Amino acid sequence: MKQELPPITEAEAQVMEVLWQSSPLSAEDIAAALAEQQDWQLATVKTLLNRLLKKDALVAERDGRRFLYAPRFPRADWAHGESLSLLDRLFGGSLAPLVAHFSSHRKLKASDVKALKQLIEEYESRDAKASSSEASAKPANPVKGAKRNG
Repeated sequence: MKQELPPITEAEAQVMEVLWQSSPLSAEDIAAALAEQQDWQLATVKTLLNRLLKKDALVAERDGRRFLYAPRFPRADWAHGESLSLLDRLFGGSLAPLVAHFSSHRKLKASDVKALKQLIEEYESRDAKASSSEASAKPANPVKGAKRNG
């Protein structure tokens, strides 16, 4: 069973993004990487790191007088959980209304439409293979107690 990932705030996610790009890093390295997008002091970054440690989202390893931080799980796992959460909260877990919402509010590029069609074709192909393998796995004579001629 896959471990449930902790909820991560938007600010914490910015710290995680830095660490997913390169890790392990010190608090100073993380603050420097975030300096262009955030006007956070080192103390703010350390607070966010401590919150992430308490949530068990990071691992910390002592390196002399400082700590080096690394994510405990891959970004793809976090993004998967976040996207499912969004789908559940806003669209009742159904994908079609999500796509309809985006297509009605933002023009889909031809490449988006092509990618969606390809996803549907791949899904249908997998579904057809699963159905045919289930059918071939069933016994030829499913009637209980039926006798064979022999």
